[in-house]
Amino acid sequence: MKQANNQIRVWDPLVRSFHWILVGAFAIAYLTEDDFLSLHVWSGYTIGIALAIRVIWGLVGTRHARFTDFVTSPKTAIRYVKDTLALRAKRYLGHNPAGGLMIVAMMFALIITLLSGIALYGVAEQAGPLAATMGNAGELWEDLLEGAHEFFANFTLFLVVVHVAGVVVESLVHKENLVTSMIDGFKRAE
Repeated sequence: MKQANNQIRVWDPLVRSFHWILVGAFAIAYLTEDDFLSLHVWSGYTIGIALAIRVIWGLVGTRHARFTDFVTSPKTAIRYVKDTLALRAKRYLGHNPAGGLMIVAMMFALIITLLSGIALYGVAEQAGPLAATMGNAGELWEDLLEGAHEFFANFTLFLVVVHVAGVVVESLVHKENLVTSMIDGFKRAE
């Protein structure tokens, strides 16, 4: 679908909704931590549901939503980053190779954060879907899961910072506002 001024719809409503729901849910989960446990837990569940939907959409969704459109080898992504730093990177209509690798890394980190959080919730609070399995796991498991959950939450935040920096650099190099395109779904067609 084309819009005026040589614009083409690249990001479908599901991809855009997923992106912003994930931004909000991760920010809430990260900021609430132990202080507002119910809000933290429900933000985590929201992340889990969003990730499940996005994985399915990555297999059957629109062209630029599919993993086959943007998942490349790490070697290709590294070459793309080098080309970007040299100001000669090819412009991609969908995700570029570095962006594709970042999506996979963030999804992986979020899944580990989510799973360790659900397990920790079962051990520490005897609540959630793993309460029956993890409820009596003991203090050692609680400490291990808490460490893993905290590490991967912080690692995800690190990936988010790198992602935002990449969006800024790409927006400048290719003279387009990638944040706006993730809001309205349109990018320059050329």
